[in-house]
Amino acid sequence: MKNMRCCLFLMVVLLAAPVCARADLDGFLSGLNNQAHNDMNDYNVRLSVQFGMPLPQVQSLVRSMATPGDAFMCLQLGQMTRLPPDRVLQTYKANRGKGWGVVAKELGIKPGSAEFHALKRGDFVLTGAPGAAGNGGGNGNAQGNGQGNEGNSQGGGHGKGKGRNK
Repeated sequence: MKNMRCCLFLMVVLLAAPVCARADLDGFLSGLNNQAHNDMNDYNVRLSVQFGMPLPQVQSLVRSMATPGDAFMCLQLGQMTRLPPDRVLQTYKANRGKGWGVVAKELGIKPGSAEFHALKRGDFVLTGAPGAAGNGGGNGNAQGNGQGNEGNSQGGGHGKGKGRNK
């Protein structure tokens, strides 16, 4: 009976291993590539809507990348770093083959940060909903800089994220 339980446990672990192995960026990108190859037009439309980029620009970006998943990452890293996709694309091409972690570091995402860990986990989504990409990464430290007349000042900064006390 004890041997039977051990065998059953071992089978469960071995069967679950491929699922666990895909819980990272490579697995996420592989899934995106499959979606894109099944319906490239739908994939491009979802990228366009989610990242707020005109469809012709998305189509051009997807054509310029090695894989459709790489186009998603270009847009995702642009959103995370608040850099234009062209800047991310330049960095991607300059670091071709070194991986998205190197590209992220070059763009200013610090290793060990929440954003970097999200990247390594592949903790992103492609829903096609406006602004739905990723987990956000703001730290809530934005400062207002409003100007106005006496008694009617309007602050302009709005931090996103969990804010920190200093």
